[in-house]
Amino acid sequence: MRVQIVSRAGVEWEGDASSVVVPSQEGEVGILPGHTPMLALLAEGTVRVANDVETHEFKVAGNSFVTVDSDLIYIVVESATVAA
Repeated sequence: MRVQIVSRAGVEWEGDASSVVVPSQEGEVGILPGHTPMLALLAEGTVRVANDVETHEFKVAGNSFVTVDSDLIYIVVESATVAA
């Protein structure tokens, strides 16, 4: 899957992933290849993007949402910082 995390400042992170977990307003949502298309509002929390080598974690805040379509995932956030 191809993932982009985008804020007002531009692309915060972009890369390939085998799984993504986002903090939706209804609870955490796991996204794997072939996921059904969706659009969801996000809550403040941590986005986890994993591939075969590493996992990236980002703290997201503000008005945010995620879209999934054809193994393309766009996470649009007000702000994103790398989680420690």
